Amino acid sequence: MSEMKQRLERLLEQVTALGAEADLIASREQSFSLKADQGELSEYKVTGSQQIGIRLIKEGRVGIAYSEALDEPALAAMLQDALDASRFAKEDPDQRICVADSHLETQDSAIIQPDETPVDEKIALALRLEGEMLKREGVKGAPYNAYYESRSELWLANSQGTLCHHSEASVGGYTTALIEREGRQSMFYQGVNERRFSDLAIEPLLDEVYDTALALLDGAPVTTGHYDALFSPNALSALFGCFSAALSGKWAQQGINPWRDKLGQDVASPLLTLESRAHMPGGMRIRAFDGEGAATTDLPLIEAGNLNTLLHNSATARHFGVAANGCAARGARSSLDVAPRHLVLGCGPHTDSDVKSGRYLELVKLDGLHSGADAVSGDFSFGASGFLCQDGERIQPVRGITVAGNFYRLLKEVLAVGQHLRHDDGKGFYAPLIRFAGLSVAGN
Repeated sequence: MSEMKQRLERLLEQVTALGAEADLIASREQSFSLKADQGELSEYKVTGSQQIGIRLIKEGRVGIAYSEALDEPALAAMLQDALDASRFAKEDPDQRICVADSHLETQDSAIIQPDETPVDEKIALALRLEGEMLKREGVKGAPYNAYYESRSELWLANSQGTLCHHSEASVGGYTTALIEREGRQSMFYQGVNERRFSDLAIEPLLDEVYDTALALLDGAPVTTGHYDALFSPNALSALFGCFSAALSGKWAQQGINPWRDKLGQDVASPLLTLESRAHMPGGMRIRAFDGEGAATTDLPLIEAGNLNTLLHNSATARHFGVAANGCAARGARSSLDVAPRHLVLGCGPHTDSDVKSGRYLELVKLDGLHSGADAVSGDFSFGASGFLCQDGERIQPVRGITVAGNFYRLLKEVLAVGQHLRHDDGKGFYAPLIRFAGLSVAGN
């Protein structure tokens, strides 16, 4: 810690000598991954990386540069690159270094657990993901299987006396089931992420992947029409990810956010509440500070359907004359942006039975998302797989359909919201069961 602190302090002294100001992000990461194929390891990879990135501001112009080498000549070259870039940049009066004397450190021991697990156990797990799946009836292949882990450390310092520090570790795995029967094939993929090796629930993962692939094997299109729909946590997370720009203050600053002029207005059903939550038990996006060193906090974005705020860093906040809200995002190589922490759709008043009453589609897999989504207009058209359900019971597997609609209209067409949160694989998105009305489905 002290060595990195001294390195950052020396760089900031040099920045001051140039008559400029800056913030610096330094990171170190160690990762380990294993992949299995046909009963053997196809990958055994240990990697390590380190880098420092600078956002330098001089005379209202911003220069970005980074270095993967941390010796003095390399850092001097990085500083010169940032200075040169600033000279050719357009003036940007909104960008300044303004988070002063922040000394935040993520104080959550749960996210940086010690690991004394022997490598042999990790290899055994990677092989088990494939081997156990291949033993199951009808499985012809398990083409994607892996175990992975990482440990990372991050420092953020700036010309206003800020020095923040964060450490975390994570482990995870994923597997796939490819099932074939009578000329038909079905494949399903899913993963799991935790902070400790011992917490990885492999058996439930194998069961979920296999059961879903098997259930979808005999899927067929439903009749073309309009259907109420529920999305699995992963599918709903992916859908929201396609349209996350609607929450971005940076997109609003650029004039391309469809919610730019919607503050204080209804943008969703009164049943919907959405927030960026700084801490979720077991969450994978816990960090005490944002990309500028400001404290992360719980931030209500949509309350009872009403748009409360957008995600802001100091530059977008200054542009709109509002307060920054701890949502700055920046990596060592990137320019200043915005991002939420854990995105949480709030629970509603309905029981699971209420949400699942009558006939609806349960969608567990979406294909071609980003090519089929227009973040500005909200229009989307995706391939999808899932199940036709009646009163909570799956009555028909469904494949080969296209679901289409408008995301911003879909948010207003909510029929019911459940009472229990569920999370996606990455533990960065949380939502209860939500029933959306009248999704357009092209089938047969």
